[in-house]
Amino acid sequence: MPLTPLDIHNKEFSKGFRGYDEDEVNEFLDQIIKDYELLLREKKELEEKLNDMHDKLGHFTVIEETLNKSIIVAQEAAEEVRRNAQKEAKLIVKEAEKNADRIVNESLSKARKIALDIEELKKQSKVFRTRFKMLVEAQLDLLDNDDWDHLLEYELDATELNPVEQE
Repeated sequence: MPLTPLDIHNKEFSKGFRGYDEDEVNEFLDQIIKDYELLLREKKELEEKLNDMHDKLGHFTVIEETLNKSIIVAQEAAEEVRRNAQKEAKLIVKEAEKNADRIVNESLSKARKIALDIEELKKQSKVFRTRFKMLVEAQLDLLDNDDWDHLLEYELDATELNPVEQE
């Protein structure tokens, strides 16, 4: 166990023939006591500072661990968000491709129907043209008929047209 300043102060030396000067020894011991007390105070202060530093180090170690865990959680969350975004993007692309295929198929179907409708309209227009031509030709035949000439030769008596006189 280390000496205390009190141990140094209370130390008594045995006196021998022609021993040391007691005042010098006491002065020297007083100086040693002061220096030793100063060293002990400094040691105690340093130990307190060391304990404070250990406490702070422990605190910062806990903070570091918490931050590392937070970083890991954030990285995992970011990875999960990235994976989910990729899955969602794939689903959106698949849905868009499906819609595009459906739209293309519907457009092709409508184009085929329109083409069929056009062909049907062409047939109907040919039939109409033929019928109209036959009608016009029939009308022309009627105009070319001699009955028209006969009508022009027919004369009416003006007296026959007066209805008042015929009564």
